[in-house]
Amino acid sequence: MFSLTKPVIVAAVLAVGLVGLSGCEKKQENQAAAPAAATKPADPLVAQAAAVFAPLPDSPPALEGNPATEAKVSLGKMLFLDPRLSKSQLISCNSCHNLGLAGADLQATSTGHKWQQGPRNAPTAMNAVFHVAQFWDGRAKDLEAQAKGPVQAGVEMGNTPAQVEATLKSIPGYVAAFGKAFEGQPDPVSFDNMAKAIAVFEATLITPSRFDQFLKGDAAALNTEEKAGLTLFMDKGCSSCHNGIGVGGGAYFKFGVVNAPAPEIRPLADKGRMNVTKDPADEYVFRVPTLRNIELTGPYFHSGKVTELGKAVEVMANVQLGLTLTEPEKSSILAFLKSLTGEQPKVEYPVLPGSTSTTPLPNLDLAAK
Repeated sequence: MFSLTKPVIVAAVLAVGLVGLSGCEKKQENQAAAPAAATKPADPLVAQAAAVFAPLPDSPPALEGNPATEAKVSLGKMLFLDPRLSKSQLISCNSCHNLGLAGADLQATSTGHKWQQGPRNAPTAMNAVFHVAQFWDGRAKDLEAQAKGPVQAGVEMGNTPAQVEATLKSIPGYVAAFGKAFEGQPDPVSFDNMAKAIAVFEATLITPSRFDQFLKGDAAALNTEEKAGLTLFMDKGCSSCHNGIGVGGGAYFKFGVVNAPAPEIRPLADKGRMNVTKDPADEYVFRVPTLRNIELTGPYFHSGKVTELGKAVEVMANVQLGLTLTEPEKSSILAFLKSLTGEQPKVEYPVLPGSTSTTPLPNLDLAAK
């Protein structure tokens, strides 16, 4: 938050002896003739952008029915980073949503249990709390529901709620941490509470950028080319889908509104949200991804088949808007997109509580058919 204070000039006049009336009148005339201080006009682009986007808040948003406490955030951070939530005890939430890599993992699709490749690119965990729903197809309504999915997915962490609870209850450090985070509950170590704690931690992963300063009124936060890119981004129609607080993440749209993407980029077998709703109108519909930190979170699209951000911009202009951008236009839009790279959360890696003789052993499950 910025506080702007106008300087105040206080003049004190100490009169010694007699001051002539004509001298006072001359001084008043000079003051009246002094030009008013020039006022720099507001940049109209700030107001135009503020009507389409919204700045990130100064503090993490509250989660309905899941109030944040220091103990719960601390527990959620440990769980997010602990591979013992997976059957193999090799894969953590951080494996696919690496906090040192802007919440992504650099792979087209993530490597999971038994070295299987997941079907879709791992979305960034940064600023995910602002999404209308979680996963590319929106099948999880919020972060709490999302946290339960990968743990149980056979292609990701391959575990079960019962096994997770057995593991956590066998570790005294976790029993104590759950007791503090969910004080007063008769059985605080539960799969549901695991998800609640992870969700509260993930809600802290917000990345304010120069664009947020711009939206709050600091027109100088973006340079000339970035402003040109922002103008193009809105005028060309990109902001029809990528808008709001996340510059995306707030709605669902078909991938291929005007032209069908190449099958490599939009695999024909992945019907998107139609798999969730069973509505043919949702074929190839996906949740719009956030563009915050987009220069850091490639490869792009749910298939992860485009590695260069410039190429991704070309594809989107063609398949969503039916446009072919000039090189100067693309360059300016890229400059704007890079202004969305925010300050990354400083997450100190915790010392995880130690296992005991009753903690289930890692199971790579390699012999299973």
